[in-house]
Amino acid sequence: MTTSRALPQEKKLTVLSRIEPGCLGPDGIDHIESFCRFANHELKKVDPDFIKWIPLPRYDKSLSEMQYSVNKKQLSRDKAAQYLALFESELDDFEEHFHDKVSLLINEFLSKHKE
Repeated sequence: MTTSRALPQEKKLTVLSRIEPGCLGPDGIDHIESFCRFANHELKKVDPDFIKWIPLPRYDKSLSEMQYSVNKKQLSRDKAAQYLALFESELDDFEEHFHDKVSLLINEFLSKHKE
């Protein structure tokens, strides 16, 4: 997904993703914050023209895994889908692409941080 030019920061879709510590293995709680910093750096390269990524640890399961906003205004899934449609992308495909990327980042992170 690319645009012909980068959007101004306030028009970008902010994607807050809460990542489960368990995805990093049994001691994931000890590494989740480091992983989120690593993921934040790496995700800046993914669709930077119109997406701002915020990966955070998911300590509170009552909070949604994915949250969308534009200019600090939270969007429903339907509104996020409408936004992505402007870039010829479907929300389910977008989320699947994101989860695939996170899986790759987890593998990369774990290979670099084996004890």
